[in-house]
Amino acid sequence: MSDWDLLIRQARSADLLGRLWREIALSGLVDSVPEAPTRHLQAAKLLVERQQDAVRREIVYIDEAIRASGLRAILLKGAAYVATGKALAVGRTFSDVDILVGDDDLAMAEKAFSIYGWQPAKQSAYDEAYYRKWMHEIPPLVHVKRNTTLDLHHAILPRTARIKVNTQGLLEHIVLVDGCTNLYVLQETDMLLHSATHLFHEGELAHGLRDLHDLHLMFGEFGALPSFWNDLLIRAQYLGLMVPLLYAVRYSRRKFHTVFPQAFLRKLESYSAQGSALMDFCYDRALLPKHASCERFGSGVARVMVYLRSHWLKMPLGLLVYHLSVKSLARLGGKESKSTTE
Repeated sequence: MSDWDLLIRQARSADLLGRLWREIALSGLVDSVPEAPTRHLQAAKLLVERQQDAVRREIVYIDEAIRASGLRAILLKGAAYVATGKALAVGRTFSDVDILVGDDDLAMAEKAFSIYGWQPAKQSAYDEAYYRKWMHEIPPLVHVKRNTTLDLHHAILPRTARIKVNTQGLLEHIVLVDGCTNLYVLQETDMLLHSATHLFHEGELAHGLRDLHDLHLMFGEFGALPSFWNDLLIRAQYLGLMVPLLYAVRYSRRKFHTVFPQAFLRKLESYSAQGSALMDFCYDRALLPKHASCERFGSGVARVMVYLRSHWLKMPLGLLVYHLSVKSLARLGGKESKSTTE
């Protein structure tokens, strides 16, 4: 029972308790789980189902707002998995809905959502300016009645990021969501590449293991589609996202022993591996659940290194130094709490 207790705590810390129940159920081992942990796992299952029901309702509202504006929008990540009924949605938890619109449509989309009740969350003047000038999204929008959060993106990486994404290319093969008129999702290859890009540009990996598990499940589920592996390589090159794909493959294999076709792995060998002992040291630790039992030698240093790396990838050195200085001074002065702009 002490092992079960620790497992439940670790899974909850990693936001993977619903997924743990999914894996147990798929393995046919539900009856072998003791009563006490079963209660926690079933509660997690019910919470996931309630969250996903709420997201399905929110998708209808979002489609209505977008349709009224005459625009089109693309659901990203968790909401996209739920909207399209992907197997990886089972057990998946999330706290907000992410959508992508074209850069030229951003102002009109924000206005449309404002009319339908989504208002910007309160930010400091600096954070507001930072979002608007540099980031790939505007400040989070929170609905005045339902208190749901909507992250409105115009790209998948900041304007200043070192990787230059072919954002227009992402919009070329989108798929309409069943039951919607103006709401789409990315095709499977691009869905996976976006998830990889998000994870390996993230500075704080509270949900890192969950997001890596998303990738592990996508490799398995999407890999059964005809020509997926060849198409994945083609799209990664076309969109400028080969580096995140290489990391996704590397750490999915290291953490979850994901199985890949040998032909696909051989083709990957022609690209820079982008792996190093230092990267493995950092990500092997930073991707663990943030729980005391998972702390290893150097875990704190690894998390700091991943945090600094993410900022280095997102902005040039001058802006990076300025931004981190402003945020550090604000915290020291007690003027703000930890912000998503970091």
